Amino acid sequence: MRPSALAVVAALAVAAALSVPLHGGPVSADSFYSLQTTTLQGQPARLADYAGKVTLVVNVASQCGFTPQYAGLQKLHDELKDRGFSVLGFPSNDFGAQEPGTAEEIATFCKKNYGVTFPMFAKVVTKKGEGQSPIYAFLGASGELPSWNFGKYLVARDGKVVAFFPSKVAPDSKELRDAIEKALTR
Repeated sequence: MRPSALAVVAALAVAAALSVPLHGGPVSADSFYSLQTTTLQGQPARLADYAGKVTLVVNVASQCGFTPQYAGLQKLHDELKDRGFSVLGFPSNDFGAQEPGTAEEIATFCKKNYGVTFPMFAKVVTKKGEGQSPIYAFLGASGELPSWNFGKYLVARDGKVVAFFPSKVAPDSKELRDAIEKALTR
């Protein structure tokens, strides 16, 4: 290996070991942004890419009575993305088997029906127990786990969960919007 290539590999190894995103500051081990996952397209994804942003993490499903919330989530994402906000969608088939589709079917459904452009990740298990996603194990440590599809976690810029909103809280609800605004001004 050439010296410059060796230096790059060494820098990447150090950054990974310290959980330091290459584009920003450090991410602590007790931060949502220290986790890794997989995109809906099957590519590795580092949540460190969202460090410094406020995120709304949502367990989504395509065949649920709450599925129309996709439209409001996309609207929130579009309206606030330039202020350091992102919606992150995690499909789950945990409740009523309402997300049975493949990754490709989910992506097609979301784009065709709701114009979804916010980041979507691979299908996960949200429920506590064997097979639970590390994403939802971390989020559940806040004291709340979704009891149905479209549960929403508000995650602050530092990767700490600041609020949980159950399925019935719509993306345009005053309580959710107020919590997002408060998190964005911190």
